[in-house]
Amino acid sequence: MISFGVDVLLSKNVEWKKQRIALVTNHAATTNQLQPSRKALLDTGFNIIKLFSPEHGLDVKGVDGATIKDGIDELTQLPVISLYNEKLQPDENDLNDVNIVLFDIPDIGCRCYTYLWTMTYVLEACVTYKKRFIILDRPNPVSGSFRLAEGPMLDEENCTSFIGRWNIPLRHSCTIGELALYFNTTKNIHAAVEVIKCRNWGRTMFQPDWQIPFVSTSPAIQKFNAMMLYPGLVLLEATNISEGRGTDFPFQMAGAPWTDANLLIKTNNFMATAVYFVPTESKYAKEVCFGLKFESVHLVRSVMNGLIFIKNVYDLFPEHFKWNTYPTNVNPTGANHLDKLLGIYKSEALFETGPKTFAREMNELTTVKKWRKEVEPYLLY
Repeated sequence: MISFGVDVLLSKNVEWKKQRIALVTNHAATTNQLQPSRKALLDTGFNIIKLFSPEHGLDVKGVDGATIKDGIDELTQLPVISLYNEKLQPDENDLNDVNIVLFDIPDIGCRCYTYLWTMTYVLEACVTYKKRFIILDRPNPVSGSFRLAEGPMLDEENCTSFIGRWNIPLRHSCTIGELALYFNTTKNIHAAVEVIKCRNWGRTMFQPDWQIPFVSTSPAIQKFNAMMLYPGLVLLEATNISEGRGTDFPFQMAGAPWTDANLLIKTNNFMATAVYFVPTESKYAKEVCFGLKFESVHLVRSVMNGLIFIKNVYDLFPEHFKWNTYPTNVNPTGANHLDKLLGIYKSEALFETGPKTFAREMNELTTVKKWRKEVEPYLLY
């Protein structure tokens, strides 16, 4: 069985256990026995005095992009400071009574999933306020195989945002700890960052291989298949195609009231079945949508498939397809959402080419052969 970083820490008798500790976490962060990390650490005598929470809040139930307020944790009665409201980073007042900041939040291996970027803001705050920063590492659930890493890379000059601060592939194949070490050097942060590694994880393993039940990481990531498909189907947020929010299969289904599921099946070269669904919220709430339910296979190129699916809808239903804004706490107007997701400036224009040209260009953009070499010095597994 996999041991997460928190399990490894719990097995040690570290000298800093009684120092004043802040923990950046959420309810998806558990031990390999599914006990919430914050409770396990407290029960073992770690002197945690406050919690910080990312997007979706400590309870992992906050609506996507919605501001999260400070509060009190019902489980531990500790104060919870939100890092997803008007501030994204701990300030001096938050850290002045703290010696050590621990970070333990599961990631899903995709650049636009915001927990990674919360980590970077905390990393920078620990430099500013001279705090020790320790990451309790976790495996990448969609594997650490660089054969499965996919771009596009991110244009930092034009597309930097809270769903992509810095230039890494959209599907990066790294752990949070590895990326912390990479950014700490390449972005000249120079934090006193430490990573407590996982045990028994190999880079070709996927979450079902861990022999640990799946734990939802946010309201729309309720199943492992959603994690696998998310790097491609998240791009639907920038369109008027439903990504399945408000159903039992968010980021596993896609469609709209105006699409023809059977026609889509004929024009998409990946594993899917024709379906209809009625979302209870988000796009087309209480309307019947026709589309596809995608099957996740471990070697799938999820970004490439998502791009091809959008291109097919774009071409087949030009009288209905539209690009959408996507307002969130960090982008109130919701403008240029596709650019921010893909990391490509004026990315909507890519879809105006013919199908063969589009496929060729997307293949080039999603291929990231140099990424492994770039990040190699910081890999821990």
